[in-house]
Amino acid sequence: MSEKLFDIIVIGSGSGGLSVGLFMATAGFKVLMVSISDNDIGGDCLNDGCVPSKALIHVSRLIHNARQAANFGLEVHGEVDIQKALRYVYERQELIRDHENAGWLKEQGVDVALGFAHFTGNNEIEVNGTRYKGKRIVIATGSKPKRLEVPGVDLVKYYDNENIFKASQLPQRLLVIGGGPIGIEISQAMSRLGSSVTMVQHGQHILPGDDVAVTAILANQLIKEGIKIITSASVTQFTCATSGIIKMANGKEQTIDFDAVFVGIGRKLHLDTLQLNNAAIEVKDGGIIKNQYLRTTNRQVFVCGDVAGDLMFSHAAEFHARIILNNLFSPLKKSLNNNNMSWVTFTDPEVATFGLNEQQLKKKGIGYLRIEERFIEDDRAVTDAYQYGKLVLFISKKTLLGKQKILGGTMVAPGAGDLIQELILANAEGLSINAIFNKIYPYPVASRINQKLMVNYKSKGLTSLVKNLLQTAFKIFS
Repeated sequence: MSEKLFDIIVIGSGSGGLSVGLFMATAGFKVLMVSISDNDIGGDCLNDGCVPSKALIHVSRLIHNARQAANFGLEVHGEVDIQKALRYVYERQELIRDHENAGWLKEQGVDVALGFAHFTGNNEIEVNGTRYKGKRIVIATGSKPKRLEVPGVDLVKYYDNENIFKASQLPQRLLVIGGGPIGIEISQAMSRLGSSVTMVQHGQHILPGDDVAVTAILANQLIKEGIKIITSASVTQFTCATSGIIKMANGKEQTIDFDAVFVGIGRKLHLDTLQLNNAAIEVKDGGIIKNQYLRTTNRQVFVCGDVAGDLMFSHAAEFHARIILNNLFSPLKKSLNNNNMSWVTFTDPEVATFGLNEQQLKKKGIGYLRIEERFIEDDRAVTDAYQYGKLVLFISKKTLLGKQKILGGTMVAPGAGDLIQELILANAEGLSINAIFNKIYPYPVASRINQKLMVNYKSKGLTSLVKNLLQTAFKIFS
């Protein structure tokens, strides 16, 4: 049995694995990247997640906007050809796959092993009978969708994010189980493509990781589009291929009929085949034990991405990669800190969230002010018909010497993920709210709403005393 030595071995080729492997190869190190197959390179994001879902959302938005044109006399008729829609999705994937495949990685100086990896020692793995040693090893094997386990589930046409983009036909009636980002995005996209969608969410609200003040607005917009949302409820069983039982929080039950089911109830880590015990890597409650530097109980092995048991976003995996790379080279170690993390749910309107939320601020004992701005009088929102939008920010309290900073926030609006970027930057860099207040915005860009919130907040500071001082100054200096 042959054995090969590398500076670093990366098990997994998603966002985190690619970030680590490509940098190390560019820096001149000998790198091995392990992927189950060539088509698995790119990870869940390219193959089953961000890329196909956003491409499908793009198609569904075009169709929705075309139908909206009826309000101005342009009638659109016909049904969506789901195969043509999915063909567009595949084309977009292949464009990205041009630079996320084994051949391309080898051109960048990365050795690639295709197959399942398992540990055979503290710094050794085996893939298809070949053993490889690494001075350091990064586990970046990602996650897979949790399967719904209720009686009768094997009877139904069952979709999750791994097979919904391979659907042979559009379900006339789609039952979506789970009101998180995946469930919400798929619900709206499939509804706009022509499915009658009912969503069942176990909790009281959709998108439980976001502020209720904005998620309630999104829920209302989805309902207006014809999506039925049932909260505080669970599907307890399927009685046949097209029918199931929903149990409400009050104990009442109701029957629901459908043609297919989409399940988005969370993720499960890819650990089954790794044989972590062979490398003294400890596991607890289904997750790998790690420290604040993403190092496992085996000091030679790190975790990156979903498998770290942290926030499961592609950009979170890239963030982990930057932490690991810093700590491989610098005596000044960086630890995992999500205080400036952000995420977007790519519905229409989008929900974008960043920084610390209200519960986290209270838990950390950080003093804050909650300020909000509705879009009802924002000129761009008026012209583009999204006056329902809302921005919520958490800022530090006033002090005599210190500057007020943006601690976190959330927005619901079309393109919120882009509109909120300057607020994310201010949050990450510790800028004063004056940076937004004093900025010159071209009129009428949509991001002026950020300044409008600051202007309205500061105007509340014009007390009677301040007004009197201003009047006195005007008399003296004008």
